[in-house]
Amino acid sequence: MEYLYAALLLHKAGKEINEENLTAVLEAAGVSVDANRVKSLVAALKGVDIEEALSSAAMVAAAPAAGAAAGATEAAEEEKEEEEEEEEIDEADLGLGSLFG
Repeated sequence: MEYLYAALLLHKAGKEINEENLTAVLEAAGVSVDANRVKSLVAALKGVDIEEALSSAAMVAAAPAAGAAAGATEAAEEEKEEEEEEEEIDEADLGLGSLFG
């Protein structure tokens, strides 16, 4: 995870994501750097539009949250309807009770 965070930090700072810069950031953070992992990450990120990847990841993360909010709204509406039905029944019981009370 530290390697990805370092790459994102370089991207945010407007610096080139290369082996030298990535290694420098990781060492500054006190991480024991594995040169093979650095090379692999730099190669994997080559040609990747990081801004586009971040925005699509944000949309994917927001979709379940929006679905959950809609589900919560539906559940609240159903609960409200159930409470209204219970109140109607209680009022009817009071009316009958006054006949025999």
